[in-house]
Amino acid sequence: MDPTTGRILTIVNQKMAFSSGFEPCSTIKPVIALAGLQEGVITRDTMMRVGHRRYMDLTEAMAHSNNVYFEEVGTRLGFPRVHKYAHLLGLGQKAGYNIPEEQAGTLPSAPPNYGGVARMSSFGEGIRLTPLQLASLVSTLANGGTQYYLQYPRTEQERTAFQPKVKQELDIAPLLPDLREGMLAAVMYGTAKQSYDPDEQALGKTGTCNDESLGGRLGWFVSYADEAHPRIVLVVLIRGGGRATSGPHASEIAGRIYHGLRDRNYFAESTRKMRDAATARAAQ
Repeated sequence: MDPTTGRILTIVNQKMAFSSGFEPCSTIKPVIALAGLQEGVITRDTMMRVGHRRYMDLTEAMAHSNNVYFEEVGTRLGFPRVHKYAHLLGLGQKAGYNIPEEQAGTLPSAPPNYGGVARMSSFGEGIRLTPLQLASLVSTLANGGTQYYLQYPRTEQERTAFQPKVKQELDIAPLLPDLREGMLAAVMYGTAKQSYDPDEQALGKTGTCNDESLGGRLGWFVSYADEAHPRIVLVVLIRGGGRATSGPHASEIAGRIYHGLRDRNYFAESTRKMRDAATARAAQ
């Protein structure tokens, strides 16, 4: 999708995109990080014990997707605040505008029986997240706090008449550099390093867990490129029974997509269009 307009550019697997949702695994962690920063529970420099004589700050915890760190943040926040921020960022509600096939996923009204708010904050226990919701969430982080309704124009007439629709403006811009640093570190040297492309640097978050409701495993990767002028958000979700079904593998797939887009001059063309639009606005 385009994080500056909310336009869905393509959906490869309609069945998965329009499903009732999947456990978010570690892609829930940006929500918990944002809540922790906003509520003053953590700063980017807060060091938390994650093992015997081992401590991490927010950047390292995001880069390596450390469960203990985010379980502690979620516990300090408590369920009401975790629920508040998850809802604020669009979980448990449709992300799209006039997309008949879309479903709303699930955001529990009480802490899950297994693991409580701690596991909800590290694996997304009890939550069912759709790829559209995750794209919307990360788009909001990428563009500085504007949450667009996702729109999916499928005819030439709809594409020609397309106009962005803003759902809400969130006052989160001052917090985003701390969050983005961890998402960049994940790609540079962390769990998403297989997506690294030096020419089109993405920021992202992986997620790996067992599919508690359907069986098998899930591998998520959500990312956007680039940091200064975000032009695209990608969500990759894979399901399967083997160990290869993982967030790092999903990030590798995203890396191939970014590479293919660069080879087809997608980023150069989108930059040209952005400059033309800016020139047109200035001339008005």
